[in-house]
Amino acid sequence: MRVIITGATGFIGSHLVRAFLDRGDEVWALVRQGSPRLGVLPQEAGLSLVYGDSEHVEEAVPRIGCGDVFLHMAWGGVNRGEIDSPAVQQKNVEASLACVRAAHALGCGLFMDAGSRVEYGRAEGLMEESMDCHPINAYGKAKWEFYNRALPLCRELGMDFCHLRFFSVYGAGDHPWSIISTLVRELPRGGKVSLSACRHDWNFMYIDDAVDAVVRLCGRFLARPGETLAAGAPIVNIASRDTRRLKDFVEEIHEIAGGRGELEYGTFIQAKEGDLSVRPDVERLHALLPGWRERYTFRQGIRAMLEDGGAAAAIEKERDR
Repeated sequence: MRVIITGATGFIGSHLVRAFLDRGDEVWALVRQGSPRLGVLPQEAGLSLVYGDSEHVEEAVPRIGCGDVFLHMAWGGVNRGEIDSPAVQQKNVEASLACVRAAHALGCGLFMDAGSRVEYGRAEGLMEESMDCHPINAYGKAKWEFYNRALPLCRELGMDFCHLRFFSVYGAGDHPWSIISTLVRELPRGGKVSLSACRHDWNFMYIDDAVDAVVRLCGRFLARPGETLAAGAPIVNIASRDTRRLKDFVEEIHEIAGGRGELEYGTFIQAKEGDLSVRPDVERLHALLPGWRERYTFRQGIRAMLEDGGAAAAIEKERDR
């Protein structure tokens, strides 16, 4: 495949680049000039960097030429200071719609973007892709708005569309402030971690499994033109089958870390949406990928992160000598 990716230096985007290159696909990554994260991308013949941003994506079209699939993973303002800013999030919506038009100009048969579990808002029971969404913060509202505007646009342009609704993906390279990154970093060194009460349900999926599912979905939809638009609701939850109380996940990490460190429940000030339970329905994902299974249990994913962290610490120690 000839793949175009925005947000290629981000957590999920950089792992997707690696996954496509490992398959032998040709990857064109739209990246910001001087980005401090360019180093996360491999230097391989199959990867071409195009400098620019989503807001001016049309300028990249002549340089890229053509493509098969456009994966839009870029989205600004995901930090606590801007995640509830209507102005910042509306800017994301317009830039994302520009990416849809650019994908069509490049001749792509498929447009995929990174949606979010936050779109569901305070949902009761299983979070099914077919349900109406009631997001709480500006970020979730913008993701939901983009989907509702991108769907008719893709239909008008005759391009397949899949809105990948990611839940809590974790692994090496995740945001350092995420709960998993914080626990894996602090507990082995005996640190204290401030947490919510952690009584609500949650779902975690290891990064390698998440990107494997996305790559396989790309292959399926490209092999069956028109499938997503014929389905009427091209949304797919990217999540694990492992849903349980958040405290259970936290305690498992604590146990894997040898019981080191201290967990301080009820001391963390939560974001606007509060302690919403997360219960994704993943039947559509598995129906689209019959026979596909996650390769990592939660325990295996955490052990892989701890090993990555140990290797990174050893490198830093060697540098300090």
